[in-house]
Amino acid sequence: MPSYLDKWPTRYPIFALILIDLVILGILAYYNWIICLIGVVIAAIPFYYLFLIEYKQRQETEKYITTLSYRLKKVGEEALMEMPIGIMLYNDDYYIEWANPFLASCFDEETLVGRSLYDVGDSVIPLIKQEVETEIIPLLDRKFRVVHRAEERLLYFFDITEQVEVEKMYEDERTAIGIIFLDNYDDLTQGMDDQARSSLNSLVTSILNKWANDNGVFLKRVSSDRFIAVFNEQILHLLEKGKFSILDDVREITSKQNVPLTLSIGVGTGVPSLPELGELAQSSLDLALGRGGDQVAIKQTNGKVKFFGGKTNPVEKRTRVRARVISHALKDLITDSDKVIIMGHKNPDMDAIGAAIGIQKVAQMNQCEGYIVMNFNEIDTGVRRLMDEIRKHEWLFSRFISPEQALEIATEDTLLVVVDTHKPSMVIEERLLHRIDHVVVIDHHRRGEEFIENPLLVYMEPYASSTAELVTELLEYQPKKSKIDMLEATALLAGIIVDTKSFTLRTGARTFDAASYLRGQGADTVLVQKFLKEDVETFLKRAKLIESVYFYKDGIAIAKGNAEQVLDQVLIAQTADTLLTMDGIVASFVISKRSDNMIGISARSLGDINVQVIMENIGGGGHLTNAATQVYDMEIEEVEQALLETIEEYLEGRKKQ
Repeated sequence: MPSYLDKWPTRYPIFALILIDLVILGILAYYNWIICLIGVVIAAIPFYYLFLIEYKQRQETEKYITTLSYRLKKVGEEALMEMPIGIMLYNDDYYIEWANPFLASCFDEETLVGRSLYDVGDSVIPLIKQEVETEIIPLLDRKFRVVHRAEERLLYFFDITEQVEVEKMYEDERTAIGIIFLDNYDDLTQGMDDQARSSLNSLVTSILNKWANDNGVFLKRVSSDRFIAVFNEQILHLLEKGKFSILDDVREITSKQNVPLTLSIGVGTGVPSLPELGELAQSSLDLALGRGGDQVAIKQTNGKVKFFGGKTNPVEKRTRVRARVISHALKDLITDSDKVIIMGHKNPDMDAIGAAIGIQKVAQMNQCEGYIVMNFNEIDTGVRRLMDEIRKHEWLFSRFISPEQALEIATEDTLLVVVDTHKPSMVIEERLLHRIDHVVVIDHHRRGEEFIENPLLVYMEPYASSTAELVTELLEYQPKKSKIDMLEATALLAGIIVDTKSFTLRTGARTFDAASYLRGQGADTVLVQKFLKEDVETFLKRAKLIESVYFYKDGIAIAKGNAEQVLDQVLIAQTADTLLTMDGIVASFVISKRSDNMIGISARSLGDINVQVIMENIGGGGHLTNAATQVYDMEIEEVEQALLETIEEYLEGRKKQ
């Protein structure tokens, strides 16, 4: 119904006519009052009718407003008492002062008044205490979106159980794609005859087909060493719950046939586009292979990556062909550059420095200037001894520059080579990664989630003992325009010796080949031992750390440093190595303060325990037998507790497999 005021504009002409009448009557009264009186009677008639109309309209408007108010009040009462929305008022002691019938019916009770929230819905208490405005909570096997009005101490309950179920159904039925790769198929079948190869193919195909049928997976072989698997998110969750036991099944069954085959699986999930799923699956597979194979990598939509497996030590499967191809590709990149800047990780060790010196030599062999980025304030005792020796050779020492100098000399045609790390956060000067477009990564660590963006060339071999070993092989295929100097060969050999713990860990046949080549180039083993000597003070600090050791579970040793004492990462790592040499210890973890807001952990094992997985769960990484992490803004006791919980979770996971 139109409002009373809305009619005023339509009355303007009437009031104008009345005003004109009054003016005319005034003029008539001046000349003839009888005619004026007659005019007044005539003019009164419209006034009377106008009054009646106004009165009637006022009554109708008041009646409409009264009726509307009643209807609104009635609707409000019905909404409050009968609509399927729960409404609750509570007091400061979390007792229910009033609740509408719908909410009471949800609890199958006549009334909730006087009941405590702790008895009826304790999951609501945190929402009230934290003053959260809205949150989805489980209540009585249903899902409710609870809206909280703190000032009124009022709660609204919206039942969204069906909505949640539909959303879960949608998520469960989303497509996921997996690419299954037989890691060492080519190596195993290279010397086989047709019958043996056919037998192995049948064995692997039957294992995978059974796994696919049991789990509702569509499986298709697309090449001799590659399969495509299509499934949904629900099946993926079940496979994750089972820790992708297919990895263990294939490894164990093929080992009994004396053909130890392993799988790597890359899974793409979380996006509706099939091409994007395929790209995610291939990217995940590359990540799994970059970490040594025999594992599953699942890239999630939030950028995180889940890993399963990786329990075995990676078997060496590098070839001379790959080393030669990488060496030639590196040569082409160097010759197209005006200069080469080489950078390792923060607090560089012998391996990083040795590899950097080796790449600098590669640049020299191709008539290109090479510079090594070094922060002289962040080096340990062994590296400092090496640098003291390098200072005696001006031609080599002049190749070392500070991060600031590197930023100044970098140009559009400069090539940046990152050695012994692939994580942007670990490099000495991260700004160089943004300043220089042409980047090469050479590393021997298993690939982690964090990786340098868009490198031109990546040479990552987790099967290698050290980055110095990889660089040594690259040197063998470079132009022999200049001979490797004794000090350069010694630095590379020192890197290999340090990372292999004097050829005792992660040592393959190629490691000895590289060491032999360096020895032939004049590497001085006595000088290496001089670099690796330690002073008495360092020995005593390590002994003090070892004194704090205690055993957690069978064969797991944990040592913890003093909360006030700051120790460098090298000393922490050496302590973990020393513990591992002791009888009865299969894995060692050393925790110590490294700076004002950082705690470091070094982890070592003999291979039975995957310390890489444990460290990754605390934000670190490394190898199966050698890993570490750094934790910020936590106390030593908190880090220790986090480590114990992670170890317990890892051990429980192994029991379930």
